Amino acid sequence: MSDHLISIILPVYNQADHIGIIVQEYEAALTKVRQPYELILVVNNCRDRSLEVCQALAEQSSTIRVVHSQKGGWGLAVKLGLQAAQGDILCYTNSARTSPEDLTLMLLYAVVYPNVVIKANRKIRDSLERRIGSLLYNLECRTLFDLSYWDINGTPKVFPRYFERLLKLQCNDDLIDAEFNVICRQENYPMLEVPIFSTKRHGGRSTTNYGSAFKMYVGAFRLWRRMRGARQ
Repeated sequence: MSDHLISIILPVYNQADHIGIIVQEYEAALTKVRQPYELILVVNNCRDRSLEVCQALAEQSSTIRVVHSQKGGWGLAVKLGLQAAQGDILCYTNSARTSPEDLTLMLLYAVVYPNVVIKANRKIRDSLERRIGSLLYNLECRTLFDLSYWDINGTPKVFPRYFERLLKLQCNDDLIDAEFNVICRQENYPMLEVPIFSTKRHGGRSTTNYGSAFKMYVGAFRLWRRMRGARQ
């Protein structure tokens, strides 16, 4: 896989105070991968100076590109990043929660196993409340979609460009990760889940709460109905 470009998509949401440090740490760590790469910063519906900070980073480094969306949504940001990506190996991740070491590890796996989806499987949660919420959501998705995977929302997620259906994701919200896993199941894309044990958050506050969790539980059922109808 030498000389194959890696595209790393980083959705950015109100991260002006720490996205610069994250990018700096990632660029230092990515030297260990020994592959050309691009960092695509997808700034979406930010109310702070994230866009200005990201544009300044892009001016300082030829490996950084910025995509700006006035609309929000984790899924939409991922989709816009995939559309802009030029790499042969594609990756997207939650930058606030992904350490440089974990990102490097996942990409090294992708280089060694170029025909496999590489996905993080987080083993530790911040609290008992989050562990229970995650368990319920994962059990729901496993039951509805006949999945064998754990940690549906776990990132980084890395895959080869020729897994074309993963370039046609439709969800604009947090359900995009469930859709990602379902497509892998439908298309028989082989997947390797890599255990991740870090829990450190770089900055900002999680947007997950009881309301958003309930929306995801309901959303998973709606996604099941939509995808079942599409295949009939």
